[in-house]
Amino acid sequence: MMSNNYDDQLPPQYSQEFGDEEDDEMPATEKDLAEDAPWKKIQQNTFTRWCNEHLKCVSKNINDLQRDFGDGLKLISLLEVLSQKKMYRKHHIRPNFRQMKLENVSVALEFLDREHIKLVSIGPQEGN
Repeated sequence: MMSNNYDDQLPPQYSQEFGDEEDDEMPATEKDLAEDAPWKKIQQNTFTRWCNEHLKCVSKNINDLQRDFGDGLKLISLLEVLSQKKMYRKHHIRPNFRQMKLENVSVALEFLDREHIKLVSIGPQEGN
């Protein structure tokens, strides 16, 4: 028996179900850029596993990239493991305040700069 519902004949990405107005209004490119886009989660999980593979030699682990790299300590550890060098500047071992955490991240970014590792689309100019 032939269906009169055209949605049944379309691939899932073109199917439009009732009650899903938010997706109907959002173009495909915006869906891909959305915070919860599936490809972003896959990349985040892959990078997290990669980081943990390197951090395990210093007995460290991350679960959430943004939160766990936020104080700069695990980022510094990862850079030291990957480069097999120590930071050029001292950093705060127990950063209790936001300023201390930001200084630690700055130490890591300065290390990358001194090692001639260029970061694209990262830095204060992103806010402009």
